[in-house]
Amino acid sequence: MRRLFSMRILLLLLAAGLFSAASHAQVSVGISVHVGPPALPLYEQPPCPVEGYLWTPGYWAYGDAGYYWVPGVWVAPPRAGLLWTPGYWGWNEGVYVFHTGYWGPHVGFYGGVNYGFGYGGVGFVGGEWRGGRFAYNTAVVHVDTTVIHNTYVNRTVIVNNTTVNRTSFSGGPGGINARPTRDEMAASRESHVQATSMQSSHERMASTNRANFASENHGRPATAAMSRVNTREANQQARIANGVKSGQLTPHETSHLENREANINREVRNDRAANGGRLTGQERAQVNHQQNNASKQIYEDKHNNKTDRPVLQQHAEHQHR
Repeated sequence: MRRLFSMRILLLLLAAGLFSAASHAQVSVGISVHVGPPALPLYEQPPCPVEGYLWTPGYWAYGDAGYYWVPGVWVAPPRAGLLWTPGYWGWNEGVYVFHTGYWGPHVGFYGGVNYGFGYGGVGFVGGEWRGGRFAYNTAVVHVDTTVIHNTYVNRTVIVNNTTVNRTSFSGGPGGINARPTRDEMAASRESHVQATSMQSSHERMASTNRANFASENHGRPATAAMSRVNTREANQQARIANGVKSGQLTPHETSHLENREANINREVRNDRAANGGRLTGQERAQVNHQQNNASKQIYEDKHNNKTDRPVLQQHAEHQHR
């Protein structure tokens, strides 16, 4: 298997008239593979950690070392009212092309892949937006009703199949034979929002763990799902701040820290929007702590850079006395 960097595949898709101007924008340009992804692993869904978070199913991504599993995870949508259309692998002219997921007011086509937990191949039945709050269908998704009360039960959406189709790609030999419905075509023409920074970070982190690669786990990843994006991402903020405090960061690294603080602020806004304007007490304390530390360390780093470097040396010497 190898990665091909070419526009030929996209041109073939467009020439065949398979995608509208809106839908073909979700194709990851230049990423195509000659061998299809492994079957979807079976796993349990962790409970929703925060009201307003939505489930994004796990999927096989592709890197230099082959396919790797990106665990399913609960995330905050960019804003209230948006739903997640999962990405999927589609076959065409002998190669598999990945169609990236997106946020939109309705769920679009995702290849007919049965990701489970409300994503049965067409649409999403795990919940719905009611005003500015998301209501969860507990017949389909895992929610602790003692913590999250905005729930309902609708068992009529459950399809009782004797076997679960775990095929992870659409079209081609052994693939799912699915075509977009009229509603899915309409959804593809709506305004879309790309994956959030936390979703992108989640995929990047998955690519750094060898245990996620199919070559290592043989299609059975040890961590197939997570309740939220790995906390290491949040902890990185504290490590960067410590570097600033010691005077070891360059102006470029300080700029990176400022961007990190901006990302924290954006995630706070997303959480508040998805949670009806509210954060839990624990989340509020954690975010305030991170923001205060970031602001303090940015100030100290800028102040030190405006003064003579001997000041930092004197500070270091004082610390060692």
